[in-house]
Amino acid sequence: MKRRGFFKTSLGAGIAAGAALSLGRYNRVWASNGTGAKYDLVAVMGGDPDEMFDLGIQELGGMGNFVSKGQRVLIKPNIGWDVTPDLAANTNPLLVKRIIEHCLKAGAREVYIFDHTIDNWINTYRNSGIEKAAKMAGAKVAPANSEKYYHEITIPTAVKLKNAKVHELLLETDVFINVPVLKDHSSTRITCAMKNAMGIVWNRGYWHANNLHQCIADYALFKKKPALNVIDCYNVIAKHGPQGVSKEDVVQMKSQILTTDWVAGDAAAARMLGIAPEKIDYILIAHKMGIGNIKLESLNIKRIKM
Repeated sequence: MKRRGFFKTSLGAGIAAGAALSLGRYNRVWASNGTGAKYDLVAVMGGDPDEMFDLGIQELGGMGNFVSKGQRVLIKPNIGWDVTPDLAANTNPLLVKRIIEHCLKAGAREVYIFDHTIDNWINTYRNSGIEKAAKMAGAKVAPANSEKYYHEITIPTAVKLKNAKVHELLLETDVFINVPVLKDHSSTRITCAMKNAMGIVWNRGYWHANNLHQCIADYALFKKKPALNVIDCYNVIAKHGPQGVSKEDVVQMKSQILTTDWVAGDAAAARMLGIAPEKIDYILIAHKMGIGNIKLESLNIKRIKM
């Protein structure tokens, strides 16, 4: 084995082992127990993105617990980068497609997808595979490349981010489902559920210039919160994030985290990358502000190994 390949393999094995240890022992299941049990967090490992979501959402009582008949749903993946799915800079399109299908089966009237992308939005939507997957599943793909789509909101209890402009679909839809991809990040160490909100706002440059970690936590105070967070940890950029440089940066973890608490979700995701959640400033700030729970040991967690 070449030296570079060896270190890539070793990194993946080390992270995977660390994730299993820190999140606890996984339970091997062959079929759901059908109880509709409620958990604070569900962690699934070992399957394809769509299959893992099928199991995970079932353990949270099904999509009907989050989406009612006739509701309009916003699904917000990460579609920021003009790269193909194998480079893991964007949310896996198989996962996005399956979430849409569950929403429509639960009776959603309309399902929308958008992201305020970093690269050209037409290219990112296409080359990420998400636009095609979303349309095949029956969702509407919306642009987010112009300030005209954004409206002013206030966050009175925020420390830094007192105002922001958010995409109109966040305000107009009934249910918000947050679907980030876990990645290394040069500014915040990781990017995941809470930071995925930067693709909802127009003026994110303000966040970078005014204590990025505090702004991420401040935004999470806004009243329109995710009903569900589904964290894609199937292929993960473990270095050189958030865009990555090559496939050498990607580790296949074949994992997924589902939770209503995006602070807990980010805490679990940090451990997937071998980082203590308390070492990520925005996660700790959000916990101290009472936005969510960083203490995973206090949560009721369902762990599934396929």
